[in-house]
This record gives sequence, structure tokens and C-alpha cells, in this order.
Amino acid sequence: MTGTGGLRPATRNDLAALPLEVAPTLLGAHLVVAAEGETVVARITEVEAYHGAGTGEVPDPGSHARTGRSARNATMWGEPGHLYVYLSHGIHSCVNVVCAPAGVAGGVLLRAAEIVEGEQVAVRRRFPAGEPRPSRDLARGPGRLGQSLALRHRDHDGIDAVGGAVQAGAVARLLVRERPLEHVATGPRVGVAGLAGTDAFPWRFWIRGDPTVSAFRWGRGAAAAASGARKPAVLD
Repeated sequence: MTGTGGLRPATRNDLAALPLEVAPTLLGAHLVVAAEGETVVARITEVEAYHGAGTGEVPDPGSHARTGRSARNATMWGEPGHLYVYLSHGIHSCVNVVCAPAGVAGGVLLRAAEIVEGEQVAVRRRFPAGEPRPSRDLARGPGRLGQSLALRHRDHDGIDAVGGAVQAGAVARLLVRERPLEHVATGPRVGVAGLAGTDAFPWRFWIRGDPTVSAFRWGRGAAAAASGARKPAVLD
């Protein structure tokens, strides 16, 4: 697939920098997932960077790894190129690309994407009852993205999107752009609580004008924090 459509397979080195540096370079990249005997390809349109404890110069109070390694966030501390798949609100499997060198915690949340191959498969996974929805909504939001790709917490946490090894019946491959997009939009992360969800952390990046990008919403206490009332972040 090298060179096809301006894309090439990602390498560990592409993802070895801190998430804040890697995140904008993933816009326009493709995540290819073969699962349940079917393949779906998502073109990434919106991402958010998250740093773990001791990662970078500014502590990130919005990260799952903000206080150190745990059973939940262990994948974030591993080799770059694996996918950290976590459960949000007890139901949504959300997908992150692990970045930074092994032993340094970090990830880039894939917040939204356009399904560019396997749309009917994604429709069936997202809307099993057959109710009609706009195609832009298939992966518009991290839970929807995970569902469309059939990547599930526990089963696929840690799956290698660089090496392409089979895990729980799925194979994931990340294809990055040969030349990163220019003039991407940036701003606060969506739905992140407290100071971590304000302009103090403009760590969300998206393709301006793309219809699949999710709508912004404040996290708990973030609007107040943005107005100067600093409150601690509370993660889901």
C-alpha cells in the first residue's frame, strides 16, 4: 500500500514523539481494521492528545495516566503503534493510538472519522435495527468510531496497528499521510472536565469544515474553569 493515495504504513518512529506532536499528523490517516470477517477503513478527521504522568513539560490532568501506571492504562506506557482501547461510561469502546517511546505514557484519541471503505458493514454494526442515519454519523465521536470498526475494550486493547498481528480475531493497520495536512484547526478537548477541558489545553485537532467532526461540548466544570474558577478534573 506504500504510496497509494498519498498514504504509507505507519512505523514506530512515526509515532515515537509525544502525543501533542503526533496528533495533528494523524489527520487524514487511515485506520484499516479487518474484524468479524469484514474490513472497514476509517479516514481520521479529529483527534485529541493525552500525556501521562511525567510526559512532556506540562502535566495533563485530563489523561487516564495522569497519576501513573495502572491496570486500565497499561497499554499507554507500551510500544508506540499499539491501540489503547478503553471503556467509556461502561458502554463505549474508544480507540487511541499509543505514542511516545515505550515507558513514556501517551496516546492520541481518535475522536472522529469518515468511513471510506466498508460503509455498509459499519452501518450494520452501528444500526442493527436498520434505522436510517446520515453516513457522517457512522464514526462521528469516539464511541461510534470504535463500534464501526468493531474494536472492543478488553478484546482489542493493545492490538498492534504497526506490526499488524492478529488479536482476538482482528487485524488493525495504520496508514499515515506521506505529507501531513496543513492548516488544521485546534482547540480545547471535547467533554473533558475541569481545567483539562479548556483553552489551557488546546490539544484537540481536526480537519476544518469536515462534516464528520464532532460538535464541541464542555466537560463538567470546564466552562467555569475557563472563566477562572479552577476546579479539579474528573474523568469518566
